Amino acid sequence: MKKILSTLAMSTLLAVSLSADMTKIEMGIGAWGQTASGTANYDAGLGVTGTNTFDETKDTSPYVWMLIKHPIPVLPNIRLEYVSIHATGKASGAWNGLVAPANTNSVLDIKEYDIIPYYNLLDNTFWTTLDLGLDIKVMNLDYRIEPNGIFTGYEDTYTAAIPLVYARMRVEIPATNIGIEGDGKYITTGSSTIYDVRIKVDYTFDISPLVHPGLEVGYRTQKIKINENDLDVKTDMDFSGFYAGLMFRF
Repeated sequence: MKKILSTLAMSTLLAVSLSADMTKIEMGIGAWGQTASGTANYDAGLGVTGTNTFDETKDTSPYVWMLIKHPIPVLPNIRLEYVSIHATGKASGAWNGLVAPANTNSVLDIKEYDIIPYYNLLDNTFWTTLDLGLDIKVMNLDYRIEPNGIFTGYEDTYTAAIPLVYARMRVEIPATNIGIEGDGKYITTGSSTIYDVRIKVDYTFDISPLVHPGLEVGYRTQKIKINENDLDVKTDMDFSGFYAGLMFRF
């Protein structure tokens, strides 16, 4: 998290120096209070055949985002995002040839990096902004099962880059500093579906002519359903909850 804050601070200085040439630069940082639900089933052979069930407890995770809209129409704009997810649960079944006892604790940590090139179809036209693009969502999953008695535990790490369609719509309420915004990322193939949807309300303060700070409050939900025959892991996971943070416009 310290590295992320340092990167955000450097990006802020860069944004101020470039604001004269850029049409729009925005960034934000905050916390997402998400609750995990669902299951993950492992069938990798070699003594790994088990199930993880999330215990549906709330966890607060940090997020950071930044978008840069430039004045060159033929080139896509860029939006970058980061969020971490921490979810606990219970594991059952066989792991490395050992059977996990009942009520064996498990932990799933996910780090998501979204790289989103997009085009601005409407740019505050009648107070409406519409973006369309492609999201490359890089997911780093770190799964572990805690030792329990003679059960020595289990660990696994997996990284995947997933392409999703990206769309964003924003409406500025006239004569106010209030904006209403929603965006979504989605892909479905076969019996697998992944989506990441947010809706928020934000308020921007007119304090400085160069930097306009603001507050954002919203709700975010993610669905990761993977059910492919050639994969060792099949998931049906949901992460949902409210989020809030600070944002800066240049």
